[in-house]
This record gives sequence, C-alpha cells and structure tokens, in this order.
Amino acid sequence: MYYFFHRLLSDKKGGEIFTLFGFWHFFYIGLTLSVIIALLVLLKGKDEYSKRKTAKIFINIAFGLYIADFFLMPLAYGEIDIEKLPFHVCTAMCVMSFLSYHITFLEKYRTSFVLLGFISNFVYLIYPAGVMWHGVHPLSYRVIQTLIFHSVMTIYGFLALTFNGNKLSVKKSYRHLIVVACMTLWAMLGNYIYNGDSEGYSHFFNWFFVVRDPFYLLPESISPFVMPIINILVFYLVELLMCFTFSKLYNLLKCERRD
Repeated sequence: MYYFFHRLLSDKKGGEIFTLFGFWHFFYIGLTLSVIIALLVLLKGKDEYSKRKTAKIFINIAFGLYIADFFLMPLAYGEIDIEKLPFHVCTAMCVMSFLSYHITFLEKYRTSFVLLGFISNFVYLIYPAGVMWHGVHPLSYRVIQTLIFHSVMTIYGFLALTFNGNKLSVKKSYRHLIVVACMTLWAMLGNYIYNGDSEGYSHFFNWFFVVRDPFYLLPESISPFVMPIINILVFYLVELLMCFTFSKLYNLLKCERRD
C-alpha cells in the first residue's frame, strides 16, 4: 500500500510544471472566485444563521485538509515537512480560526484571526512561491493540496468578513493588533527553535518573514531585528483597510436585501 500511495502522491517531475500566472495558476484563482460568486448568489436573502454556517463549513474543510496533510506527507515525501508546522501565518490562522468556534475565550478574537488569515492566504493564492520553487507537475499532490487549502481559506475569509461586516468596528481594532503581535512572537519562536545546523543537516525557515526581508532590501544582519516591527505595522494597517472595505461591502449587501 505504501508503494501505491507514494507513487500516487509523490512529486511528478518532467514535462509541464506549475508556473506563476500559468494556466493552472489561473485555474485555481478562477475556481476560487467562481465559488465565492456562486455562494454570494445562493446565499442572497438567506438568514444570518445559514450564512454563518456556510462559512463555518469552509473553515472545517480547511482545518481537515491541514490535519490530513500530516498523515499524507510521509506517503508523498517520505517525511513530514517541518515547514508545514503552524508557524506560517496561513496555517496558524487556520488553526486559530477553527479553535475560535470551540474555545469561548478565542471567540472574541475570531474576526482578527479571519482578517489576518484572509490577507495571508489571498496573497499566497496570487503568488504561490512555495509550490513554484519545487518545479513539479501541476497535478502533483504538493500543488493540489497547497492551492486548494489556500483557496478554501480565502473563500472562508471572504464569506466570514462579508457576512460579519457589522463587527469590523474601529473600536475593537486593538484586537487585530494583539493577534498580529502574537503571531509575530509565535513565528519568532518557531524560527528560533527550528533554524540551525546539526549532523550535516541545515534548516532555515523564515516563518512570517521575521528572520529575513522577503524582498532582500534589508541586510541579513539587521533583518531579524527590524522585520518583526515592520510586519506588525504593515499587517495591522492592511487589516484596517480590509475592515473599511468589508464593512462597506456588508452595508452594500444589506441595502440590496432591503430593496
């Protein structure tokens, strides 16, 4: 059985490879947008419970994909990829968003988890660097799992923010800052623990870009000290912009329902 699943899930080399803004990249972007539009049409006029339940279904799917990946990675790659640990903002916000439905204390931070998760997953969907670097066939498990996960998280984030735009108040924006700061500290911890050399193996991760500037504009010697601050400021400002955008969208849809 191992041989069968390894052949099925392992990276497929040779021939066509997944490329930025190639056919398969546009396919996943188009599929994501199509699902979002279809759901907005189907849920138009539905009650708030139905809308919240639909959004919750997608975070459950995303969390299921993330957990299943840990069981499938040994079959696909012969090991569990350390980089898939929840120190990336995309995966960390998936876990936290899911837990916010089951842990009362986290519920008040759900919108902040969703905001940060939507921004990061949407950006990855537009620029999926992680899969491009491997240069594998578009139908490889690595590509399919990664793009579907980020697509589902993007759909969940869009739905959750659109249907809860009335909760995106400036008065509670301090919670967004708290979540971004905690995510930065969490990523710093992950990088500190897992980066290093041992017995001929060298590991370097840049979870949440707190170790190295992703655009290579800052010297590596100062990046670990500057990037955490830059991350907190940039992501917080983008979240405020998203709050304004989705609150306007919520009001627009609310007006359409009244008409």
